[in-house]
Amino acid sequence: MHLNSLASNLLAKSTSEMNFFERVWSIIEKNYPIILIGVGNTLLIALVGTVIGLVIGVLTGLIRTTPYSKNSFVRGLQKGINAVISAYVEIFRGTPMMVQAMVIYWGYAGIAGGNTLPVVTTGIVIVSINTGAYMAEIVRGGIISVDKGQFEGAYSVGMSHSQAMFNVIIPQMFRNILPSISNEFVINIKDTSVLNVIGVYELYTIGGNIIRDNYMTFETYLIICVIYFILTFSITRLLRLLEKKLEGKGNYTICGSQSDPNAEIKIRSNG
Repeated sequence: MHLNSLASNLLAKSTSEMNFFERVWSIIEKNYPIILIGVGNTLLIALVGTVIGLVIGVLTGLIRTTPYSKNSFVRGLQKGINAVISAYVEIFRGTPMMVQAMVIYWGYAGIAGGNTLPVVTTGIVIVSINTGAYMAEIVRGGIISVDKGQFEGAYSVGMSHSQAMFNVIIPQMFRNILPSISNEFVINIKDTSVLNVIGVYELYTIGGNIIRDNYMTFETYLIICVIYFILTFSITRLLRLLEKKLEGKGNYTICGSQSDPNAEIKIRSNG
């Protein structure tokens, strides 16, 4: 009842008669349905784009870290694929996502005779390809960061290169690069704002539409800014909890002998 009466009082006032907090509340009260749509599209594009980009990064990272074959034809094919991947990484890391969005969106329209893809689908494609270029280097660095002794140990028990990668190296690599994956996800939440150039109905675009209706620029963008902060702050904290979970227990036992229980060494971590 109190909120309904407050909303009624605000509607009865003109904008000039409202104080700052009343103006902010009036924007939220009137526009929260479309703001929620913008939040949903922003999270959808950022999440799906990050996941697909990670898949692209893992595939390209595996290809680029695979040893060259002794077969001359296969070795030449590997070098050609690596050259294409290197060009892809350099191009998409070296150009702004806003420009990439325009090129991909209107490039497809030119090829398809003026027909365009749905803007949300296009946004996911753009974020995925852009993220994949960054993930390719992150994954490659993560694989290289795993101690070479891990490879040697896997080979010594008879594993092939692919078995060593999937059973030994990749699990450790994912643990090493998780902070970078988290960072990319947070960046993508913010960078979806550039997709307004092709008409994606995300959070920043919603803010612009609201301003054209109420002319309250500062108050509207302040609300949008706070929502972006809440999204990125919450997701960052959740991903940090996941990182701590993957670190394992703070207390563990190193066994010096399988037959002598006195050989166990108790370790307590500060973590």
